[in-house]
Amino acid sequence: MAIKAYEAGLPRVESLSSHQRRGAHCVWCGTALVNGTARDLGPRPIDAHGTSALWFPRCCPTCWKGHTP
Repeated sequence: MAIKAYEAGLPRVESLSSHQRRGAHCVWCGTALVNGTARDLGPRPIDAHGTSALWFPRCCPTCWKGHTP
């Protein structure tokens, strides 16, 4: 489930590792994620070399609590 509060607080995609960009690691702290506890932050549009694409950020439960208003 995507939360609007995250839209302004996500790191720039360019600054993330490949694991963070594909949702395997937390978008904020870089911790490896487990499917049962990872939080889906919703699909986000991105310009990938002139082509529109989506990326699917996820985070760990600790960062979810720290970034929830």
